[in-house]
Amino acid sequence: MNLTFAPLPRRQTLAGLLIAGLAALPAAVLAADGHAPHWEYSGKAGPAQWGKIAPEFGTCATGHAQTPIDVKGATPADLPALQFSYGSMPLNLVNNGHTVQVNASGENKLNVGGREFKLLQFHFHTPSEEAINGKRFAMVAHFVHKDADGKLGVVGLLLKPGKPNAAFKAVFDNLPTQPNADAPATPAGLSLDLAALLPAKLSYYSFDGSLTTPPCSEGVSWMVLREPVELSPAQIKQFRRIFAHNARPLQPLGDRKVLASP
Repeated sequence: MNLTFAPLPRRQTLAGLLIAGLAALPAAVLAADGHAPHWEYSGKAGPAQWGKIAPEFGTCATGHAQTPIDVKGATPADLPALQFSYGSMPLNLVNNGHTVQVNASGENKLNVGGREFKLLQFHFHTPSEEAINGKRFAMVAHFVHKDADGKLGVVGLLLKPGKPNAAFKAVFDNLPTQPNADAPATPAGLSLDLAALLPAKLSYYSFDGSLTTPPCSEGVSWMVLREPVELSPAQIKQFRRIFAHNARPLQPLGDRKVLASP
């Protein structure tokens, strides 16, 4: 899960990075030269080393409620319905160096049991970061929301090979290939119908977790939709040409419980 805002003046960008997203980092995480510590999905700066790269990343190694997890043995529960108030918005794509992200605008919201979240952005991982009963999907989209108290709620939309997905067409036809987190790279005039991206059935798995990239902060409410949606193999390939693998390894569930709505 990566979190970044739409481009802001430099000072605002640094102040809002943690709330805005995973690939972005709070000002406190910046190194002495003003740049965020470098991390990757493999090699010497890969997931096994994240907790050692910077003191602010320590939770990546020491946290007890880390994400992603293998969702298995979920307990059936009468969970509140996910009520999406999603509409259309201008398409605003950014390659932040770790994923391709769609920055949100307007009043697109999620209500869960009376708790209201505003959509900040959504982004992609391949393969899916979370697994379902040991199986990882081809991709996942993480829809990142924030409530009035600044708490994050992330909805995971699992993506599998199948028919071309017209709702995602504008995104996958215009994926920016070069990293530039400060400059959206979207042709003018394109829009996105957010509601059309979601599956017909909105049952979900619920668990407590964390950001899935440094600084791996915990206290994130996760809601993974149980019904996947399809992308064509060509659409999946378009993303993998840019990011062949950008998923964190599975983390221990520990004493957490996973709940499943009907």
